[in-house]
Amino acid sequence: MKRRTDPPTPLPAEPAAPATAKCSGPAAPGIAPRAPVPVRVVHAESLADILDQLEALAGQAGAVSVGDMVGAFGSRSYGPLLVVPALLELSPVGAVPGVPTALACTVVLFAAQMLFGRRHVWVPGFLARRSLGAARLVRAVRWLRPWAERADRWFHGRLCVLTGGAFVRIAAAGCIALACTVPPLELVPFASSAPMAAVAMFGLSVMARDGLLMLGAMALAGLAVALLFLVA
Repeated sequence: MKRRTDPPTPLPAEPAAPATAKCSGPAAPGIAPRAPVPVRVVHAESLADILDQLEALAGQAGAVSVGDMVGAFGSRSYGPLLVVPALLELSPVGAVPGVPTALACTVVLFAAQMLFGRRHVWVPGFLARRSLGAARLVRAVRWLRPWAERADRWFHGRLCVLTGGAFVRIAAAGCIALACTVPPLELVPFASSAPMAAVAMFGLSVMARDGLLMLGAMALAGLAVALLFLVA
């Protein structure tokens, strides 16, 4: 008879190693670490919506790129993509030499596509990779927020007929013309803020469907062009 052999006793399983959290990049200097804020595509309707989304992006990594911003606001949303560079120029970030001109070039790229009725925003790779430090972006957002909260109380659907059709292309053409005045005005302290404020108003009027704001943007655009002639 064959000798019966019992199956070997299984050894106890080793305890699983604790899962390690994935590194999401270094925390921005000067900002207390915090849990990542979920970032999703939003339909921004106010300046507060834009600032909230920028702050959420800054909470994800040490820098925020142009491509990140386009992805967060959606490739069909021209309004926020015109407002964001204009707001950054109006913040302390715009005091850095060369930054206003770079932001104006970004405005021209987005406004030109809006002028020709392109449905989706196209961003070249070299621009999509350009980034701003999260710490600097958060400081800009915090500096702008009190002004944005006051301004949002005034922006709502007024004279909506002035925010669609041909008026959108007029706004886009106005943004291109205003952005072209920024490089020479950058030589004069704070002078480039006037055309970029008008760009922000054009973008916000399209975003909030506020025709009265559109008229205000046109008036401010005229003042910015007059300022260029005075400087020249």
